[in-house]
Amino acid sequence: MAKQKRMILPVVSLGSEYLVIGNLMRRNIMTYKAPPGNEGYDLICIHPDPKKNKKPVRVQVKSRYATDAYRTVPLNEKSLEAFDFLIMAFLNIGKFFGKNDGTNGEEKAQFYTFPREFILKHHEKTSKWQQVNLRKLEFDEIELYRDEKGYEQIAEALGIPKPQKRLG
Repeated sequence: MAKQKRMILPVVSLGSEYLVIGNLMRRNIMTYKAPPGNEGYDLICIHPDPKKNKKPVRVQVKSRYATDAYRTVPLNEKSLEAFDFLIMAFLNIGKFFGKNDGTNGEEKAQFYTFPREFILKHHEKTSKWQQVNLRKLEFDEIELYRDEKGYEQIAEALGIPKPQKRLG
């Protein structure tokens, strides 16, 4: 049986970074895309108030487009010190494994924001591909890093309070 050729979707992959940018900015985190090919991180996050001179936060974005993809992303050991947070973007655009062609199985995208310490703890160096594998973790171990709960960690690192209206 012939090995199935891996699909590469550069537009979808780039879209994951822009989705993350939008979600972080929605939380009032100023977010800028690093130059293409920048090693170790994709986004720079800073406080929106220029008087708050906190250290920028570097974010690496890794994505998977398939809904039925393994909850694993490749991550080379040499880039572990280059970011502060790693966001895994599971875009869930359809099912592609086996006899699936991607036309069904679309689900809402999921984003997990992990601090470097978590990634260091769960980085697998022994596999053929160096990787971070979420499949081996229990649901409650990773749920506190999902979507808004994950973005909140970056806001906290930058000292950005949640936007709120002053009453009275």
